[in-house]
Amino acid sequence: MPERLQKFLARSGVASRRRAEELILQGRVQVNGRPVTELGSKVEASDLVTVDGRPVEPPSKLSYVILYKPPGVVTTLKDPRGRPSVGDYLGRLEGRLFPVGRLDFDAEGALLLTNDGELAQRLLHPRYQVKRTYLAKVKGIPSEESISKLRRGVRLEDGMATPVEVSLFEKAERNAWLKIAVTEGRPHLVKRLCAAVGHPVVRLFRPSHAGVGVGGLRQGELRPLLPEEISLVKAVGYGKPVPEPGLRLPPRRHGHGAPRVEPKTMAPTRARGQKRSGR
Repeated sequence: MPERLQKFLARSGVASRRRAEELILQGRVQVNGRPVTELGSKVEASDLVTVDGRPVEPPSKLSYVILYKPPGVVTTLKDPRGRPSVGDYLGRLEGRLFPVGRLDFDAEGALLLTNDGELAQRLLHPRYQVKRTYLAKVKGIPSEESISKLRRGVRLEDGMATPVEVSLFEKAERNAWLKIAVTEGRPHLVKRLCAAVGHPVVRLFRPSHAGVGVGGLRQGELRPLLPEEISLVKAVGYGKPVPEPGLRLPPRRHGHGAPRVEPKTMAPTRARGQKRSGR
């Protein structure tokens, strides 16, 4: 069945539909050896599509996994500087999976990986305002005034930033955990927000991604999504509000490096839920 070329490119993980349209208009896309520059063009399953001379093929089988990304790991499949990367934890999984968005190098928590390019673009595109919830351990105990300031929004060097939710999750003698939800994907946004009110982040944890949590996983482990979780993630990509699994703090951290990559990192699919075992 014919399919619009820009949708085909997005489904193949090349780019978002808007970016795919730009590639087409720039003459960088060829179908059966001929440049195609019209946005209404369609392709068949038998057509050979290339971008900048490289063949493009949609995945034959869609896969979805959740990884508990450890701190000290870059959210790329490979790192030219030789640092631990998300790709190191994929082991012998079939097909080429890619991370949906990023987590900071020193952040930890839930990270979706898939070869479903169209879904990934929907989860990431600012137009769809997909909520991302974090637990941030900050220096000091933020006052109600500081929390109110975060709720109202903070002017950063690249413009105003307003979280959709800010609350004090738990406090100790010298620090506190804040629950912060945002819909933007600006780099280091949560860290910059907290620093702007005088409470730098010392640990950043994302408990879930698009409604799928890391309960039952250890750092560096991943598992395939359950069928109902795949349906949930797709619904979130099409505008359904992001549900929040029961929020719990991450386990107490012993050392700050990334855990050693084991030969087999795929955890069995098991019941979700996570015991709070420390800070």
